[in-house]
Amino acid sequence: MAGSNNGYDHGGVTLETVRTSLIRQEDTIVFCLIERAKFPRNPTLYDETSPGLPTTLSGSLFHFIFKETEALQSKVGRYLSAEENPFFPDDVPESLVPATGKFEPFLHPVADCINVNEKIWDVYLNQLLPLVAVEGDDGNYALTAATDIHFLQALSRRIHYGKFVAEVKFREAPDDYTPAIRAKDRDALMKLLTFEAVEEMVKKRVERKAREFSKEVKANGSDDDPENCKVDPSLMCRLYAEWVIPLTKLVEVEYLLRRLD
Repeated sequence: MAGSNNGYDHGGVTLETVRTSLIRQEDTIVFCLIERAKFPRNPTLYDETSPGLPTTLSGSLFHFIFKETEALQSKVGRYLSAEENPFFPDDVPESLVPATGKFEPFLHPVADCINVNEKIWDVYLNQLLPLVAVEGDDGNYALTAATDIHFLQALSRRIHYGKFVAEVKFREAPDDYTPAIRAKDRDALMKLLTFEAVEEMVKKRVERKAREFSKEVKANGSDDDPENCKVDPSLMCRLYAEWVIPLTKLVEVEYLLRRLD
């Protein structure tokens, strides 16, 4: 695997800067949702048994494209950042670009061991994609795969940012978290990390962003008709409610359980 994933140049990380980053990442995810909706399902891209695939490929065409994309990105330093977690961690090569930044790593070294991309992959392909894309196959596999990869990496970055959330919260109130960590009490940690009012605010905000960003803009007439949206805004709320927020808290709990190692 390429280098250490403990991060560089994270001086001045606070709960406020973490929140700002999470809010900005919402924009990226909304636009990824809109972009993926432009293409149909294209099931051949993900079919490992498709008769049209070269016999030299192991797995689906999407698996091959994603793996090769990650390998290239790793060579130019993508995974030197603690904000990035590869989907194929056993296959990414070393970076050819040296790490930059002189700040001490912000995250505890156990951060390297926490990677829920397998869960994100499963959710995306089997639960989210059927909701985003209409049925059909237009054969536009390269562009579809590029959109999927960007979407998956954006989701991965957002969900694994839970490591930063957990670290900041632990540093601000170590006495609150230490007893539950020592007792390996997942339920207690989940309770400490859960703020329902904040979660509801996030869900409402991302739904509103999806509505605003996906409007069909017309030269004349009103743009306020919800039927003119490129995607159903409620899908963004569901994405966060059912997958992004729960998986982020899973990352936070897994990180905190190892925080005192």
